[in-house]
Amino acid sequence: MAIGVTTTPEKSKPSGSIIYDPQVRGIFYQVLTLVVLAAFVYWIADNTIENLKRANIASGYGFLNGRAGFDVGQSLIAFTSDSTYQRALVVGLLNTLLVAVCGIFTATIIGFAVGIGRLSHNWLIAKLSLAYVEIFRNIPPLLVIFFWYSGVLAILPQPRESAALPLNMFLNNRGLAFPKPIFEDGSMYTVLAFFIAIIASFFVARYARKKQEATGQRFPVLWTALGLIIGLPLLTFLATGSPITFDVPVAGKFNLTGGSVIGPEFLSLFLALSFYTAAFIAEIVRAGIRGVSKGQTEAAHALGIRPGLTTRLVVVPQALRIIIPPLTSQYLNLTKNSSLAVAIGYADLVAVGGTILNQTGQSIEIVTIWIVVYLSLSLATSLFMNWFNARMALVER
Repeated sequence: MAIGVTTTPEKSKPSGSIIYDPQVRGIFYQVLTLVVLAAFVYWIADNTIENLKRANIASGYGFLNGRAGFDVGQSLIAFTSDSTYQRALVVGLLNTLLVAVCGIFTATIIGFAVGIGRLSHNWLIAKLSLAYVEIFRNIPPLLVIFFWYSGVLAILPQPRESAALPLNMFLNNRGLAFPKPIFEDGSMYTVLAFFIAIIASFFVARYARKKQEATGQRFPVLWTALGLIIGLPLLTFLATGSPITFDVPVAGKFNLTGGSVIGPEFLSLFLALSFYTAAFIAEIVRAGIRGVSKGQTEAAHALGIRPGLTTRLVVVPQALRIIIPPLTSQYLNLTKNSSLAVAIGYADLVAVGGTILNQTGQSIEIVTIWIVVYLSLSLATSLFMNWFNARMALVER
């Protein structure tokens, strides 16, 4: 009996011209796209170089070592008109980071409060939260900045009629005056104790979470953290002989003397970006809470957990997995919207860079610095939020 051997027929190559081969056509179009793109970039670069030569403008970043020749309204580091352009850009970058960090922190708190308020069973709270969201979401952010700058802060009393606030603070149309800390010898121990307390609070929170997962018992993390953050620096401060004093602002006949002042430009930008972005965060929070199954709330109530604890311990932790990804976009928008500070004269990166551009004519270099800085800030924020999102994700067993 003959045993037949079956052979697999070879794939026959498509007959016809090579131009009908899908692989060949794919490679051809990709190469053509790269060639066209390279030619376009070369044309832009060549045209830019020719225009710079025609205008007698030297390219490069050597101008950053030149004397700035202008002052900055608000600076976190020492700066005078004799400082360099490079230091001026650092001042602008720090001012941008200050607005972004403070705005993100405040917008998150307001957004969570308003988002939860929209789901409140209290009719007044729910309607007020709805009105807040609808008003700020439908107004351009630049208009909100002008509202705070010209409509609120500009009509505050003059410095000689400053409104007295608690803790020796004063508010007027030139900003918020507050006591200025003066660090003497030994003050670094107090600062070091503050950072140690923050790190210790982080480990306490980790310990409390693991203990609750293992035993179900809750640990008073909030009060322990507050005790560490307030108590440890305070004890260190007293033990080292109170090395930190305060220069308190004093109301004079015509002006305030002493202390530090936060200008109206920063206040208006900070408040505008915080309240504007909080409206979008509120909707993200509301959607995230709505995305949690209603059975979770019902199960918590069946166990006798109070509504407030149910929201804080059951609903919100699950909603965070839905909230965090779109929340990242709002943080990026707030950081980029800080460039609107140029409209009210706040010395952020764009405003300082624009002044340097007008003085030196180095437009390409300044724009390149703007692009690199904002791209770096956005990527750093995205990386951190992606890490945090991965930490909050459900772990499959």
